[in-house]
Amino acid sequence: MPDRGGGPTGPRIRVGRPSRRVRTLLMTLGVLAVLAMLFVMFAGFWTDWLWYRSVHYTSVFTTTLWTKIGLFAVFGLLMSLSVGFNIWLAHRLRPPLSAMSLEQQSLDRYRMAIAPYKTWVLIGVTALVGLIAGASASGQWRTWLLWVNGVSFHEKDPQFHKDISFYTFDLPWYRFLLSFGFAATVLSLIAAVLVHYLYGGLRITSPGARATGAATGHLSVLLGVFVALKAVAYWLDRYGLAVKSSDFKATGNWTGLRYVDANAYLPAKTILFCIAVICAGLFFATLWRRTWQLPVIGFGLMVLSAVLVGGLYPAIVQKFQVQPNEQAKEAPYIQKNIDATRKAYGIDTVAPKDYSGESDADNKQLRADADSTANLRLLDPNVVSPAFHQRQQVRGYYGFPRTLDIDRYKTADGKEEDTVIGLRELDIEGIPGPERNWINDHFKYTHGYGAVAAKGTSVTKNGLPEFTEKDLPTKGAFPDYEQRIYYGEGTTDYSIVGGPQKELDYSGDNGEEETYTYKGKSGVSLSNPLNRAAYALAFGEPQILYSGAIGDGSRILYHRTPKERVEAVAPWLTIDGDAYPAVVDGRIQWIVDAYTTVNNYPYSSRTTLGDTTADSLTDGEREVVAQQNKVNYIRNSVKATVDAYDGTVKLYEWDTEDPVLKTWRKAFPGTVKPRSEISDSLMEHFRYPQDLFKVQRELLTRYHVTDPAQFYSGSEVWQVPDDPTNKGNSVPPYYLSLRMPGEKEQTFSLTTTFTPNKRSTLGAFMAVDADATSKKYGTIRLLKLPPNTPVSGPQLVQSLFNSKPKIAESIRLLKGGDSTVEYGNLLTVPLDGGLLYVEPVYVRGADTDYPLLKKVLVSDGGDRIAFEDTLEQALDVAFGQKAPSTQQPPGTGKLPPGTSTDPTVRQALKDAQDALAAGEAALAKKGGPDWGAYEKAQKEVKAALKKAVEAEQKAEQKSGDKADQKPDGKADQASDGESGGQPGEEPDKQGAQDG
Repeated sequence: MPDRGGGPTGPRIRVGRPSRRVRTLLMTLGVLAVLAMLFVMFAGFWTDWLWYRSVHYTSVFTTTLWTKIGLFAVFGLLMSLSVGFNIWLAHRLRPPLSAMSLEQQSLDRYRMAIAPYKTWVLIGVTALVGLIAGASASGQWRTWLLWVNGVSFHEKDPQFHKDISFYTFDLPWYRFLLSFGFAATVLSLIAAVLVHYLYGGLRITSPGARATGAATGHLSVLLGVFVALKAVAYWLDRYGLAVKSSDFKATGNWTGLRYVDANAYLPAKTILFCIAVICAGLFFATLWRRTWQLPVIGFGLMVLSAVLVGGLYPAIVQKFQVQPNEQAKEAPYIQKNIDATRKAYGIDTVAPKDYSGESDADNKQLRADADSTANLRLLDPNVVSPAFHQRQQVRGYYGFPRTLDIDRYKTADGKEEDTVIGLRELDIEGIPGPERNWINDHFKYTHGYGAVAAKGTSVTKNGLPEFTEKDLPTKGAFPDYEQRIYYGEGTTDYSIVGGPQKELDYSGDNGEEETYTYKGKSGVSLSNPLNRAAYALAFGEPQILYSGAIGDGSRILYHRTPKERVEAVAPWLTIDGDAYPAVVDGRIQWIVDAYTTVNNYPYSSRTTLGDTTADSLTDGEREVVAQQNKVNYIRNSVKATVDAYDGTVKLYEWDTEDPVLKTWRKAFPGTVKPRSEISDSLMEHFRYPQDLFKVQRELLTRYHVTDPAQFYSGSEVWQVPDDPTNKGNSVPPYYLSLRMPGEKEQTFSLTTTFTPNKRSTLGAFMAVDADATSKKYGTIRLLKLPPNTPVSGPQLVQSLFNSKPKIAESIRLLKGGDSTVEYGNLLTVPLDGGLLYVEPVYVRGADTDYPLLKKVLVSDGGDRIAFEDTLEQALDVAFGQKAPSTQQPPGTGKLPPGTSTDPTVRQALKDAQDALAAGEAALAKKGGPDWGAYEKAQKEVKAALKKAVEAEQKAEQKSGDKADQKPDGKADQASDGESGGQPGEEPDKQGAQDG
């Protein structure tokens, strides 16, 4: 054993191999590290398998897994073989060492360093590129499954007359193969060049030939393959023009061929294809000629042709043929784009119907028809959630979503009624602080309890929701059903149920806590130590492995939100942003709309789902899954349900004609149930999905026009108005039951409005039959108002409300003290040739912290405006059946508006009234509204109202604010306090007050 030391008398330190014990320890640690890494990888795979088995969708897991493995193996192996073979061939074709130049002799040290390990270097390089290529290919599993299972659309594109399936299913796969071929060729070429240079086949500085004949032939073949692939790319680019995106001033986002594409780029691609084929042949010919002269000339010709034919020529055509007469040149292609886009988004049957926007009926007729035209929903699901929360939360660890849902339920007499519904879900954050620990969070507090529902069209006399299903356990209009909610929109953490640890069920009628043990079959068993170890690792919680709270029968529940579960079992679907609950056949079912989408429908314009579906109600809970996806074809092909108790996921076929769904059903057989298995009771709760409707309305802002010339001019472009109570966000569509013009009965519908581009008047009204039991389900009706209509749009109506002096004064009085005023949904309804706007007004008191409906605003978009305590009173006043109420707003204790004795206030209100009249005159001006005069009038109205408010405040301060201390004011406040209730009241007391 060698030693190392100082002088002859110095200490000597013996250095040698580590002892056998150390080597054994190191080897053991290495093996344990490898085993730990393998178990981490195994844990992720194993927990995924267990979850899919628990929901009975193992075929989805296995099909996806084997497809990924197959693509990884095949393309990884192909890449490894390609690069490895060319490295081996370049080494095999190396010249003899005696022929090496001085330049090559300087590389001896590199060759000497590699020589002992060249086999391992070859294996390492090929393995690395194979792993990278395989990982990239495995991400194309959707593309592969669509290609291998694709079915025909039975429709052909207007340019090449190929079936649409070629573009949606075949072309993406061909492009992937082409990109893989380019990558393999380029990597092989780089590897071959390096090996040839290292072993003398290529020379840079040495005199004489730069390459040996063998190297020349090898590299020429690789370059020939590259150019041949470029020829294939040119040929596929011809078809790619049909799905190419570009900017076009007539549409902004354009997809498909235009004049310059069809008459310049298309022939250019064909010419370049031919040149590339010839050039590739010249490269292959070097195997015999052993010279670079012809291939280099051919390649230069191809590059020059790409510049001249593929770039310069189309620019000349665009400049000198298209621009001088663009509308006429582009008209046929605009028509193709219009037809394809309308077809791809399911709006091809929508035909705008002219609608005057002004009614000829008298006031009495209008008032009578207002009751039968629509069930005007006063309860806004986006506003009243705090009222549900305060009145029906019962315990702090329960909660309701920020935005409730709209559904239909039958009353005792069998009639359908629009209903606002929300589930009392578990809210972990509401658990008292001292009780927050791992056991309580995951074993004790595991589920919510019960559905709470209220009438959508009425409230109690105190402005509270009129609950039809309430209290805990809930009781009311619904028949008996399983009320426990283990799966919901707010249930995002895992729970462990069914074992020795009891769950908190609910507080009984006497406030006593009751316990429960989960009896469902969902979740994954933790009885097996292997499963416990895998989940302890997957969730980063070691207590799962050794906790005594887990025993026989324990099951872990996770992936508990409806959208998350549906997306997991059907990863090929795009999920709607709004899952909604329904009580069906004794169970609470979450209903989830799902879409099939593609991005390669020829000539159809693309849209980004996240941008198109965003509105003032969109939040983290209501965003469409895969929201940044660009699509140009969409169908609501699947309706899914998730059981709130046992998490069972069912997928039902909805669009029986959709070729994309047919393709995915071939890829994942048995996962989607036929439409015939949907029960009648479940069908009653299906509705037209909001996100699809929002995509369609966005497209209809432009594609309601079917004439190419008019489409090109852009004179008929509409826009989705901003929500007047939530600036900067699109107004959301609203569900309500209404009778459209020409229809005999009311239908549950989804509605929206349009305004002309950069204007505030009403441009159109759109409604779709949203009742799945209706034969006309999905029928979109579009009422188009005249361009010069004086009918106000939503923002203008809100502005008119705010600018009316009496209304503004009443609103100010409603805000007395620390109260705040919140506006509900501004509903728009066609009425006898005109329009009717209805908006509930809520007041949120500082002592109640939840909104109470206190007023209703009604307008016809013109002179008829009312602001009353109830909808019936507001309609009576708006249509001249009753005089406006002079009663002061409830609970304010203030003088009625207009009774001020201060001369400054009176004059300011008169000025506001005069300015309002001037604004209305500007809107009704012949030849179209005078927007400049209207804007000036609005500014004068605001200035006058501000002056009136400031003057009255000064007057009140002088008088000591005596009006606030009147006995009737105290009585009003007491009444409000009684109606509002306090947090934590018992359910039976709340119910009595609601009555």
